[in-house]
Amino acid sequence: MFHKLKIVLSVLLLGQSGFLSAASSEKTQEFKLDNGLKLIVQEDHRSPVVVTQVWYKVGSSYEHEGITGLSHMLEHMMFKGTKEVKPGEFSRIIAENGGRENAFTNRDYTAYYQQLEKSRLPVSFKLESDRMRNLIISDEEFMKERKVVSEERRMRTDDSPQSLTYETFQATAYQTSPYRNPVIGWMADIMHYEPQDLRDWYGMWYAPNNATVVVVGDVDAEKVHQLALKYFGPLKPEKLAVLKDRPEVKQTGEKRIVVKDDAKVPCLLMGYKAPSLVEAKARPKVIPEQDIYALEVLASVLDGGNSSRLTKNLIRGQEVASSASASYSMMSRLGSLFLFDGTPAHGQTIEALEKAIRAEIEKVKNEPLDEQEIDRVKTQVITSNIYQKDSVYYQAMVIGILETVGLSWHDRDEYVDKVKAVTADQVQAVARKYLVNDHLTVAVLKPVPAQKEQLSANSK
Repeated sequence: MFHKLKIVLSVLLLGQSGFLSAASSEKTQEFKLDNGLKLIVQEDHRSPVVVTQVWYKVGSSYEHEGITGLSHMLEHMMFKGTKEVKPGEFSRIIAENGGRENAFTNRDYTAYYQQLEKSRLPVSFKLESDRMRNLIISDEEFMKERKVVSEERRMRTDDSPQSLTYETFQATAYQTSPYRNPVIGWMADIMHYEPQDLRDWYGMWYAPNNATVVVVGDVDAEKVHQLALKYFGPLKPEKLAVLKDRPEVKQTGEKRIVVKDDAKVPCLLMGYKAPSLVEAKARPKVIPEQDIYALEVLASVLDGGNSSRLTKNLIRGQEVASSASASYSMMSRLGSLFLFDGTPAHGQTIEALEKAIRAEIEKVKNEPLDEQEIDRVKTQVITSNIYQKDSVYYQAMVIGILETVGLSWHDRDEYVDKVKAVTADQVQAVARKYLVNDHLTVAVLKPVPAQKEQLSANSK
C-alpha cells in the first residue's frame, strides 16, 4: 500500500530496474544551445510518434520554510496563459493536434510533456518555448488556482490516512534535509502564497540555462536540433539562484511515531537512511558506487515478485501480512531511504508484522544468500529493460531524471552491467551496513473512530 503511494507522491522516482540498456545510446545525441539549454534527442523509428519533455531543475527540495509547495503551485500556473496563449489554450491546442500532455512536480524537478504524431513536434516546441519565459501570472488566475491546490491537498493528503501517515513519516525521518517537506506543500504555506511569490520563483528558475529538453521518437536528431535553435535559441538565460547545501544530519537513534486517524486498517512504514547514486559519485571513498547497485538487488530480493522473500514468507508463509513491500530509490539528488511497508493480515497485529519484517532483515544480514536468488533478480533486471524500451515516454523519463538530479544520461548504459556484477556477499554487506536500527524511522497508522463519531458517543 505505502509502496504504491510512495510512487504516486514521488511521481516516478526510479526504483528497481530503472534504466535502459546500452544499445539505446547509439541513437542518442546531446546538444547545448548558446543560452545554456541542453537538448537530448533519442531516435526511435518503430512508430510515427514523438515525446517532448521539458525538465526544470527545481522542485520541493529547492524550497525553504514558508514557501513549501511553491514549485507544484507554479506547475499549475504554467497552463494559465502567456502573451500569446490564453488560459487553458495550451491543452486545447495539443488536443486539437491529436496529442496528450501533462506535467508533474517532484522533490528534485518539475517536468512538462507532450506526446504527438511526429510532424507535430513544432507545435510542442512553440508552446513550451513560449511559456518558458513569457508566462503571465495574473492575480485572478492565481487566486482560483490556489483554491484548487488547497483542495487537492485536502483530498489527497489530509483526508487520506495513508497519505497523511507517509507525509508525517517523511517529516520525521528527515530532520534537516528539504525532503522532509511535502511536494504539495504544507497547507499553511499554500494559503499564504502571494502572486508575487510565484512570479519571483518563475523568474528565478524557469530559464533555458536551467532546463533540459528531451525528445524521443521517430525523428532526425539534427532536424530536432535546428527546430530547437529556432524556438528555444532566442530565449535569454537567467542568473540562477545559488542553491545552498542542506545535508541531512547523522541520525543517532531509532525514531518512532504513531498517526491516529479514521483508517480502516492499521499500516506500518519503516525507513532506513540510505545513500543515492549522486552521493556515491560525489563521495566514492565513503560510499562505494557498487553499494548503490547492491541495494537495488537487495530490494528485489526482498520484494521482486511472487518468489521474493516478503511475499513468500510473510504473506503466503506465515500469513502475518496481507501486503508487504520493500523499495529503494537510487535516483534522488540527496540522500534516500530504504523502505518497508505493510498491512497485517486479518487477526494479526502491527507488532507481529514489524517483528516478521525485522526477522527477514536479520536473515539477509546473517545467513548466506542463495546465488540462484541473486541470479533471478538479475534476470528480472534484464527483462525489465527490454520491455521498457517499448515506451518512448519511459525512455525520455529515464534521460530526464538522470540529467536533472545531477547525473548524466550516459549513466543508464552502466546500469545492467553493474547490477549483473553484484555478488551475494555484496548484498549481505549493504544490508549490514545500511539497515541498522540507529538509522531507522518507524511509523504506525493506528485506526481510531472519526471525531464526529466520538463527539456523538460522548453526548449520549
